[in-house]
Amino acid sequence: MGRKTKITREMILEAAYELLDESGIGAVAIKTIAARLGCSTQPVSWHFGSMTELKKELYVYASHRLYDRFYEAMSGRDAVEGFFVTGILYISNACDHPNVFRFVNVDDPMLTIGEDMTGGASIFTNQFDAGAVELLASAYDIDREILGRVVRDIVIYTHGLAVLMMFDNYRIGKKEACRMVFDTGITLLSSIGIDVGERKFEKIYVM
Repeated sequence: MGRKTKITREMILEAAYELLDESGIGAVAIKTIAARLGCSTQPVSWHFGSMTELKKELYVYASHRLYDRFYEAMSGRDAVEGFFVTGILYISNACDHPNVFRFVNVDDPMLTIGEDMTGGASIFTNQFDAGAVELLASAYDIDREILGRVVRDIVIYTHGLAVLMMFDNYRIGKKEACRMVFDTGITLLSSIGIDVGERKFEKIYVM
């Protein structure tokens, strides 16, 4: 007889992520994960104990899958370009992985997981927003409170557009949506005295 494949936590989380990406959080269950892995339900239950615990780890796993590439994409860019790249990738996540984006950024985790995974923080206080303020403040002599308000307004606009892009009926082209974020950001940053220069959308558009 051949050796049985050892089912690891990583394999289970990857299978759960695939189901989430394909069909939404409603498709993620111990039986469907086991079926995806071609194993019994025992390894899934043994590793995680309950669906609540599995979904908590899936939330963290999915968040990393969506956002770890932000840092790499920002590397080597100036403050303004780095800021815009995060917005463009945010829109891209909503377009390319709408079910994952919804689970991480839109749905109430108390309903989908049974626990608040945000630590009480809102979308407007996440690390990328604070990082964006510091990034811009390091390059421009502008009060952080003013920068914070502009970053907040751009985040609100970007998040609202991203939510619309989750649904096919409301979609425009992904590149057009990303350009809308870019154009709005240019306008708002210029309004507080940031010299955006001759920025070209095509230079920072990240697929």
